[in-house]
Amino acid sequence: MATVINMPRLSDTMTEGTVATWLKKVGDTIKEGDILAEIETDKATMEFESFNSGTLLHIGIEAGQSAPVDSLLAIIGKEGEDISSLLTVAPAQKAEVVVEKSEEKTEEKPTDAAQVVKENTAPKTASLPAGVKVITMPRLSDTMTTGTVATWLKKVGDEVKEGDILAEIETDKATMEFESFNSGTLLFIGIQEGESAPVDSVLAIIGPAGTDVARIAENFGKGESSETAKAVSNTDEPSKVTAPASQQTTTQEKSTSSSTERIFASPLAKQIASAKGINIADIKGSGENGRITKSDVESFTASAQVTAPSAQPTAEKLQATTSVTPFVPSGEQFSEKIPNSTMRKVIAKRLSESIFTAPHFYLTIEVNMDEAIKSRATINTIPDTKVSFNDMVIKACAMALKKHLKVNSQWADDAITINHHINIGVAVAVEDGLVVPVLKFTDQMSLSQIGASVKDMAGRAKNKKLQPAEMEGSTFTVSNLGMFGITEFTSIINQPNSAILSVGAIVEKPVVKNGQIVVGNTMKVTLACDHRTVDGATGAQFLQTLRIFLENPVTMLV
Repeated sequence: MATVINMPRLSDTMTEGTVATWLKKVGDTIKEGDILAEIETDKATMEFESFNSGTLLHIGIEAGQSAPVDSLLAIIGKEGEDISSLLTVAPAQKAEVVVEKSEEKTEEKPTDAAQVVKENTAPKTASLPAGVKVITMPRLSDTMTTGTVATWLKKVGDEVKEGDILAEIETDKATMEFESFNSGTLLFIGIQEGESAPVDSVLAIIGPAGTDVARIAENFGKGESSETAKAVSNTDEPSKVTAPASQQTTTQEKSTSSSTERIFASPLAKQIASAKGINIADIKGSGENGRITKSDVESFTASAQVTAPSAQPTAEKLQATTSVTPFVPSGEQFSEKIPNSTMRKVIAKRLSESIFTAPHFYLTIEVNMDEAIKSRATINTIPDTKVSFNDMVIKACAMALKKHLKVNSQWADDAITINHHINIGVAVAVEDGLVVPVLKFTDQMSLSQIGASVKDMAGRAKNKKLQPAEMEGSTFTVSNLGMFGITEFTSIINQPNSAILSVGAIVEKPVVKNGQIVVGNTMKVTLACDHRTVDGATGAQFLQTLRIFLENPVTMLV
């Protein structure tokens, strides 16, 4: 009897999962407790343990591919067991299915692979010619709808071994190396470098050299370009595999400019090097396995020999121009297009939805920070304690929210949810955008605990080490640009929150105290409110309470 293992739900928000790595292969003996694979959700990669023993008979989701929760992930059973009827099990069936051998449909199964592709516009892997694997654009996060091929490290006709890096795929969260778990010849590339395509589009086809994959590429799956697929060669010479015309050009150009040895470099490093006119091969990488990083490129000093050729055409053009029209300036108009990363697209989509869905209004106050400055200096004299002004703002917000719960709410068409727990999200800038780690039950945390937690989570956010649960469940958000010298700004509400506080820099300026002009320290904060849940008076009362806590920090310790 065989057991079907489905894609697990590894978080309460997970609807799809991606197989990052298979640690077992078909034919391996599995023991209860063995790690089968690493499953990637939208924000973390987790080990997936087997609760069954037997032989791994089938893998339903290849490494790098995504599928909805409850999709067929693997089948474990007795060695040699017939599992043909299990391969048609639909997603969302029970996680374990006991199967009896069945030969009802054996006679109906076509034996000609070409006929299978012709009859089925979305053929299953099991129906493909022997050894042929169709690799589709993986879903690497639950928000990902499209992916971009940053770099192809193999070209059509290349031999691919299991474990080789095929390409670098850019998602909304990161750029990841895409590893092959199959061996064979790269027969077809469906998405060119720099191009984006929907999840599940045909990314590549690997199989025995000379296999005709034209109809497979054209008909397999959904979302791929049929025109690109049709361009696959259908030559009479089975030993030759021809790429699409545009792909051939790209391949020829690359062959003249790249060496046979692979250069390990992040896509961002390559992009910066290209913009600076630096040959990436001249840079020594400081990353793992000699990988070239952004900092390596930025710290690299190009020689005069490298920079001289780029200046020469400009000088020649200037000479030619001045000989005809001596008084016409020789400057050139210059612009460049940088493709939007998937993360930028997702940020744009979500913030657009927020600003166009939630009716925003803004309230600004100026807070006297003299006492906060004194209190912070005293607190930081305690050994192993480091509290920032932002930590004090977060603590003050948590206490003010307790007194004004309507600001700590969420809108839905049928009802407004008033949250009695305080979970404050802290906006953190990362290389390609921003993320919002969440401090759970912030009102119960001390200033030093807030400071330590923010520092820890901000550091891990920049290294993409946060767990999914650490970025979920916020009820209010704080965004601080004061450290950049920004004195006042407004933010877009982080849905489904009802409000977000924008914190500016502390400024030393003349202020009036007791009828006298003296030097004081003030800070402007702006509250963006969703008018569906928070009225003007409610937001104003919240800010008045916030001001009391910040101008009298001792009240936050009571």
